[in-house]
Amino acid sequence: MIDETLLDAVDKMEKAVGHAQGQFSSVRTGRANAALVEKLPVDYYGSPVPLQQLAGFQVPEARTLVVKPHDRGAMAAIEKAIRESDLGLQPNNDGVVIRIAFPVLSEERRREYVKVVKNMAEEARVAIRNVRRDARRSLETAAKNSEISKDELERAEKDLEKYTHEHVDQVDKALARKEQELLEV
Repeated sequence: MIDETLLDAVDKMEKAVGHAQGQFSSVRTGRANAALVEKLPVDYYGSPVPLQQLAGFQVPEARTLVVKPHDRGAMAAIEKAIRESDLGLQPNNDGVVIRIAFPVLSEERRREYVKVVKNMAEEARVAIRNVRRDARRSLETAAKNSEISKDELERAEKDLEKYTHEHVDQVDKALARKEQELLEV
């Protein structure tokens, strides 16, 4: 029962860390990165479809992203979705592919992105702590119902605390890497 609760908590914490890292990759750093646009919803024949399902991506240069639609009929919709997104990008359509040039980020914009990333990291930390809280409640309920002893409860809570700190550290390290990447000129 204890092992099952701890494994479930660790699994959920790992998912929270993975989600945070995925969110970090969607924040612009001045370099071309497909992760910035691949989740954009494109109005494809009346229904929203993620861009990654409609096109392939290439990065021929550090500041250029090439989007190659699988269906040329979707070119206008893809271009419109990129232009209307809050990324501040201007796509160039040559009839075959869409080229997106990434402008250099200003210092002020970099600082704003650092704040956004810090908020994402805090959300991940809160999610990890919520998992810890739920697991602790489950363990305490089991102790109350005499399914586990007080000693087992204390050991399990120590393990749970250790796992929580490990996962929060992973989020903090990912945040530090992303922050350094954002502030790099």
